[in-house]
Amino acid sequence: MKKAIVTGANGFVGSHVCKELSDRGVKLYAVIKDTNENISTIENLDGIEIVYCELNEIETLSEKISDRDIDVFYHFAWVGSAGPLRCNEEIQLQNALWTAQALRTADKMNCKKFVNAGSIMEKETYTAVYTQESKPGLPYIYGAGKLIARSICKPIANSLNIDLCWAVITNAYGAGEFSPRFVNSTIRKIIAGEPLQFTAATQNYDFIYIDDVAKAFVAIGEYGIANKEYTIGSGNARPLKEFIIEMQQALAPEAEPIFGDIPFTGVNMPLEAFSTADIEKDCHFKPEISFAEGAKLTMDWIKSVD
Repeated sequence: MKKAIVTGANGFVGSHVCKELSDRGVKLYAVIKDTNENISTIENLDGIEIVYCELNEIETLSEKISDRDIDVFYHFAWVGSAGPLRCNEEIQLQNALWTAQALRTADKMNCKKFVNAGSIMEKETYTAVYTQESKPGLPYIYGAGKLIARSICKPIANSLNIDLCWAVITNAYGAGEFSPRFVNSTIRKIIAGEPLQFTAATQNYDFIYIDDVAKAFVAIGEYGIANKEYTIGSGNARPLKEFIIEMQQALAPEAEPIFGDIPFTGVNMPLEAFSTADIEKDCHFKPEISFAEGAKLTMDWIKSVD
């Protein structure tokens, strides 16, 4: 890979992918929403060119970037990936359409491959929605947006001259993420000395450190096969309780996690749904950072910025 376009380039995952690509000498076109966005994490990377383009104007990207010899178009830009907008059906449906427009634009620019950032929530949403008498909550609307995006993009890609790879992220975490998601919120409780109280935590889960996530996306860009889904995870999915205990033992061995008897009411995906066999076989990728090590790195970072 010599050249790549990255949308959502200043986001948590996008910025780390940009850094990994830059470190490998790839020429980068980093697509940012507008000039008000914080680009401090990427602006000084070698070989990077910042391009400003709103998602609702993604079709104009072919006018903003004249290069027509681009290997991979990485699409991370997505409005409402966290917070209340996850539950907004209009935004999530629009995201799916914007993704399709990004794909068509990539093809128009003669990009060879389109790698989209999907989510394990797609699989959860499908199961939750199509299970008889299930009662999925509003946050599944985000997963539905990702699922619709894939359902639209796959047939579009096969009508065009571009390869589509769909990367399903399990749960990315690590230095640089400010969201209140599970790993961050638990580590902040440990730092503050708060009680570590959880539900029964019996549902299957997986986590992968952000540096490994970035390497996985580069591997998919290099070796991913058209029309295939690649799950980005640790390769060691297990019940959430086991991850919690591993984190507690690594970060606060004196603490005692408390698991309640509240049953998990969401969708408990089977372990095979987290399989990383295809990315290992096709893309020669295996993560390098264990969950305990990643949790320590994350805690050090949180302490450094708080």
